[in-house]
Amino acid sequence: MADTPLLDRIRTPQDTRSLTDEQLKQLADEVRHDVIDAVSVTGGHLGAGLGVVELTVALHHVFDTPKDKIIWDVGHQAYPHKVLTGRRDRMRSIRKPGGLSGFCKRDESEYDVFGAGHSSTSISAGLGMAVARDMADDNFDVIAVIGDGAMSAGMAAEAMNNAGHLGSRLIVILNDNDMSIAPPTGAMSAYLARLISGSSYQHIRHLAQRVTDKFPEPIHRAAKSLENHARGMATGGTLFEKLGFYYVGPVDGHNLDHLLPVLRNVRDSRDDGPVLIHVVTQKGYGYEPAEQSSDKYHGVAAFDIVTGTQHKPKPSAPSYTSVFADALIELANQDDNILGITAAMPSGTGMDAFALAHPDKSFDVGIAEQHAVTFAAGLATQGYKPFCAIYSTFLQRAYDQVVHDVAIQKLPVRFAIDRAGLVGADGPTHAGMFDVAYLANLPNFVVMAAADEAELVRMTATAAAYDSGPISFRYPRGNGQGLALPPVAETLEIGKGRIVKEGKKVAILSFGSLLPDALEAAETLDKQGLSTTVADARFAKPLDEALITDLIANHACVITLEEGVVGGFGSHVMQFAHQSGLLDQHACRLRSLCLPDVFQNHGAPDAMRAEAGLDAASIVAAVHEAMQDRDAATRSAQTKG
Repeated sequence: MADTPLLDRIRTPQDTRSLTDEQLKQLADEVRHDVIDAVSVTGGHLGAGLGVVELTVALHHVFDTPKDKIIWDVGHQAYPHKVLTGRRDRMRSIRKPGGLSGFCKRDESEYDVFGAGHSSTSISAGLGMAVARDMADDNFDVIAVIGDGAMSAGMAAEAMNNAGHLGSRLIVILNDNDMSIAPPTGAMSAYLARLISGSSYQHIRHLAQRVTDKFPEPIHRAAKSLENHARGMATGGTLFEKLGFYYVGPVDGHNLDHLLPVLRNVRDSRDDGPVLIHVVTQKGYGYEPAEQSSDKYHGVAAFDIVTGTQHKPKPSAPSYTSVFADALIELANQDDNILGITAAMPSGTGMDAFALAHPDKSFDVGIAEQHAVTFAAGLATQGYKPFCAIYSTFLQRAYDQVVHDVAIQKLPVRFAIDRAGLVGADGPTHAGMFDVAYLANLPNFVVMAAADEAELVRMTATAAAYDSGPISFRYPRGNGQGLALPPVAETLEIGKGRIVKEGKKVAILSFGSLLPDALEAAETLDKQGLSTTVADARFAKPLDEALITDLIANHACVITLEEGVVGGFGSHVMQFAHQSGLLDQHACRLRSLCLPDVFQNHGAPDAMRAEAGLDAASIVAAVHEAMQDRDAATRSAQTKG
């Protein structure tokens, strides 16, 4: 580990404010080394944080945090921020059970003023804080740091438009680390940025405005337009000026000699109105393996600092994501109408592999889930078969489009829902808890869940073959079980489950990825004298009513099992059982196991399932409790008789 004499003196951002500019450069180097060292042990997000080390140091030095509010969009770039805000000694616990979150979290630190795991929320939240400040006649700055990719989302555009309209003082820092909207051009760019952010230029500008205010309105408007246009030509900020922002930049985000004067000028200017500072950075900056990597080490396992080699365990089976991608590629080989769509998550959804195999059939629409869904709907109206591959947690952002643009019109959009269920180290912002509940209540929808990778192949093929309306299939994060994969053309009968293991006394009806836990529980129950059937429901909608009827009629206890919240599969089974009178006709105890009504903190996946009451031991306990209730009810009835 590198020596960090300056960083060792930093307990809070206040300690940075006595440092000279030259010392701040050394501090930035030490923070970078410290982040690399910590993440090499823990794994996590690396490249984005390395790209904003100088910006983080500068912001906490220039602004009076936490009175002044810094909002980090998404938060995976906030590791340097955590190091400087009193959490350095816990950085090697990041994303581990009981440790620091991989994102900003309000209950973790007063410096985390807004929590986020999804992108493009920072400007809206910052504007809300700025307006609240103005209403309370308070005095502090609000700074929203947002990446150029996040700026592509509709929510960011909406917030920019509203901020320009309201005119509250808000500082938006556009961290341009990929698109290079307008790359800095050395000394001239830095000079112009300092000039237009400084008090002298703004004083002259305000004087000119007061003069032109006395002219007729057409001349006043023309003068303002000319000034904006001239400044936009020099700096590249015409678009932001049109939205009502005072544009400064572009600025080299790794050069503190350029960055610090601009931030100080903006801080000291007490003008009303929003300001946008365009900062150009490089993901992975300062660590060569990250700089050279195609994904800039966005998310890494533990790694060797010298070589950059990640210590990833060799998987015993392919990931669910890759199984889906391979199946879709093969289906697209046979059907020209099959298309793949992702919203800025090509590697996370397998769409990167699909794009390599079928570049003309693949569409990455950017961080725009709402657009992705309606774009897919439009394609479906013209006879194409769009597969919209989106994480469960991100599909939440497009729910109105799923309802209004897809379900109501009964359009055959295929939703491949990755990261369904608990997601371990990524925590509650990324947990796929709700998709079954929010899709299975929609008319015209088919809702499936894959119990294993073989079922995932079948469900991908089933979705491709289904043209009667929207269809979804969910699958978990991680690797499969090592099963042999069926032919890609093998499809399922809509609404039909399967019996996996025959028993006589107890039945476990599993929906999705908890089938191995159900089988493990059944083995224990068999040994305890409770012969157990295990069934894989496959479909939450339409339900296999014949299968449910058979299980309730022929077993003393039926347990439904799912890695989703109440209102999902189990709730639909309960509704059917009650409405059809099955529980009136049969002495069966029906119980539903699902995720608890809490947002679980990040942790090890197995431990999280146990905490949620969804592991094999919890299933066994639920069966015994239900059987005891049944026996007690039977004895009570006999006594009354």
